[in-house]
Amino acid sequence: MERATSVAIPPSPAAPPSAVHDKLNKSPGGIGILVFVLALIGGLIYTIYQLSHDLSAVHSATIWPFLLLTVALLIALGFEFVNGFHDTANAVATVIYTHSLEPHVAVVWSGMWNLIGVLTSSGGVAYSIVTLLPVELILQVGHGAGMDMVFALLIAAIIWNLSTWWFGLPASSSHTLVGSIIGVGIANQLMNPKTGTSGVDWAQAANVFKVLLISPIVGFVCAALLLLLLKLLVRKPELYQSPKGDTPPPFWIRGLLVLTCTGVSFGHGSNDGQKGMGLIMLILIGTVPTAYALNHAVGYSQVQDFIAVSDSAANVLSHYVSPHAVMGEARSDLTDYIRTKEFTPNTMLAARQMVIEIRDEVREYKSLAGVPADQQSNVRNDMYVASEALRLMAKAHNPKFTPQENAVLANYKKHLDLSTKFIPPWVKVAVALALGLGTMVGWKRIVVTVGEKIGKEHLTYAQGASAEIVAACTIIAADQFKMPVSTTHVLSSGVAGTMLANGSGLQLSTIRNIALAWIFTLPAAALLAAGIFWVLRQIF
Repeated sequence: MERATSVAIPPSPAAPPSAVHDKLNKSPGGIGILVFVLALIGGLIYTIYQLSHDLSAVHSATIWPFLLLTVALLIALGFEFVNGFHDTANAVATVIYTHSLEPHVAVVWSGMWNLIGVLTSSGGVAYSIVTLLPVELILQVGHGAGMDMVFALLIAAIIWNLSTWWFGLPASSSHTLVGSIIGVGIANQLMNPKTGTSGVDWAQAANVFKVLLISPIVGFVCAALLLLLLKLLVRKPELYQSPKGDTPPPFWIRGLLVLTCTGVSFGHGSNDGQKGMGLIMLILIGTVPTAYALNHAVGYSQVQDFIAVSDSAANVLSHYVSPHAVMGEARSDLTDYIRTKEFTPNTMLAARQMVIEIRDEVREYKSLAGVPADQQSNVRNDMYVASEALRLMAKAHNPKFTPQENAVLANYKKHLDLSTKFIPPWVKVAVALALGLGTMVGWKRIVVTVGEKIGKEHLTYAQGASAEIVAACTIIAADQFKMPVSTTHVLSSGVAGTMLANGSGLQLSTIRNIALAWIFTLPAAALLAAGIFWVLRQIF
């Protein structure tokens, strides 16, 4: 008879705080549900009314564009809904585990500040994500390959985000979306090797990678340093204690933690909320270009200003046109430049010609709303290509414009972007509702991971405040530079940094799982998106 083999059982982590779990399991109450439902209904009514008003000017022989628009919008908002599972839940973990706010109050409060952050966002992050996509697919987003790209991105991101949420892992929606974009770009290039189609804009992707890589390190180090600085400067023993039972902290500590939660929620809405907006705009442009290809708010007076700025830009570019340049098709030449990053003698001639053509088109129609329906997409594509070409020239310093010339071209690019890179208010409201609804449905899993499973001891008030102050500052700063960051990684790494600085110890199994999710998100999302894109291209 075999002898039983003794197995060493690792010590289990500290018992979960029952006081918090009792609160987590409570229902939100009738008033909370009523407020949320009323806000949801009001937002839906506003969104549907504005969308219907915009579509009233769209005339189509079939119902197909509207069906495609409906399906695509539902999938895009589904991505933001799942995003709410992850990132907004991070913002409320500290106030819940320090008993500063009741869980359901915290979720509603966070959702409100997410809404404010989304509504006040610039849209810069939304379009920085879009510039990672292959230029050919952006220009033909209303056709098979372009729409397949959008569906592949969103479906892959949703699948991966749901998978990590199911296991309670704070994975990054930013990483997921960027990985999906890389997968589609590579697949597009591999599937069309003989046509010279582009893949990933690796230079732009490298900038995004740097931010996504550095931001968790910033969160970890800065949160740890901030906690140590607080201990040195703020000699209030109660700030460095863990909650006792379900007793709320002193009023001033409670106010501090609510304030930091507010900052993270606002920053999350302002930055993360934009990530789906750019894709939603591609959907709108592709399915109903008559309504959304151009910013119809640009009226006669702004068009006159645009014409004057165009003349100045064309004059600057004329100084750099090579005598050896050969006139070709302007948009095609500039598209090749954007795809290959190779500046040729024809590039500057094409850029000047494009500026002149756009100016003449806009002058003829007197306002962007006056551009004929069948020309809206063409004018937008011309403007988009001209803007991207100027961005690359400025970045490569080729040619070397003088500071005055750079100012003229930057002003011209700003006018182009005003015409094409806009976000209607109803899109922001719809995204905010999807984020808020996702938070209300799926917040508990991620909250428990952040609150209980990162450190071996309960979170102290100072740790929660330090992690959230650093997260809020990092996210809002990234928004100003129009760069996407991960709320999840910044905050969870901040909590880990405070645990280490406080000597609380880290639960290495959780840290390992979060790190593995961080490492595998990019390749997994890329493979998913590439596979889905390939399947969709075979079907359609």
